[in-house]
Amino acid sequence: MAVAKVIEVNAGSSKGLQEAIEAGISKASDTLENVEGAWIQDIKVTCKNGKISEWRVNMKVTFVLE
Repeated sequence: MAVAKVIEVNAGSSKGLQEAIEAGISKASDTLENVEGAWIQDIKVTCKNGKISEWRVNMKVTFVLE
């Protein structure tokens, strides 16, 4: 039987949504083993001069415990 744990991660990127998600998962994978997936719970942006300056995501990352 597998047991999984979920942590909450916030990440951002000035380049785009996909890069923000990949940055969060990559950072979580640096310290966690068996990362299985992520649920993108919230997406936010910051704006400057009427343009998006940063994409931010709040995600729940799931990893399987050994």
